[in-house]
Amino acid sequence: MPEIAPNENLREEFNRWAEAGKGESMETEHRPIVEPTLATMKIGPGDEVLDVGCGGGWLVREIASRVPQGHVLGMDVSDEMISRARRSAVDLRNVEFVVGGVDAIPRHANSFDKVISVESSYYWPNPAAGIREIFRVLRPGGSAWILINYYRDNLYCHQWSKTFAIPTHLLSGDEWAGLFRSAGFKDVAHRRIADPTPTPETYTGRWFRDAAELAAFRREGALLIHATKPSVRQPVRAHSI
Repeated sequence: MPEIAPNENLREEFNRWAEAGKGESMETEHRPIVEPTLATMKIGPGDEVLDVGCGGGWLVREIASRVPQGHVLGMDVSDEMISRARRSAVDLRNVEFVVGGVDAIPRHANSFDKVISVESSYYWPNPAAGIREIFRVLRPGGSAWILINYYRDNLYCHQWSKTFAIPTHLLSGDEWAGLFRSAGFKDVAHRRIADPTPTPETYTGRWFRDAAELAAFRREGALLIHATKPSVRQPVRAHSI
């Protein structure tokens, strides 16, 4: 039996998510941690922006309103997510959606001023290769912004590994930062963004044991890693013998 490629597994899983309506629910779930990120990014009105793992496209539409002279590209491995995202943005002229994986972004080098990814990077088959691709498509001086809830420093999400239907990567903030530095980024930093969403008195979902664990998870916050592509590549300094 032929081996199924990692991106094909991702496509099938997130197509199921799309059919279950999760693409639409992502806005409610992610907006509390995304809004502070957008404020920090300082997106300019003429910026070219890429959203990696855009899902149903809510963040692409949000960013489009901030770049009236710019352009936003939403990319996702799920063709069903992209189909739904396109239908939701038919009236937006500065928006485009494509099916694709972060390991082979379908754009030329130096195409974007900003790249953002929300709750996507721990699903990437090869995070280091994905970060190198993001570096390639960013313009010199451009910045990358990766926001995730599943990371090693937040103990209250570790149990998710038993629920995921596809392989994931549980890395620490320092490990993610190391991948960015290895790819050539400078000014690499990471911090937490707490989720202020009120916690219900009773929790009945599958991701946490109870409401107290959900509240603790939100207090720990999401991990935001951000970095800049150097404006001019620094020359390699020769070692003295």
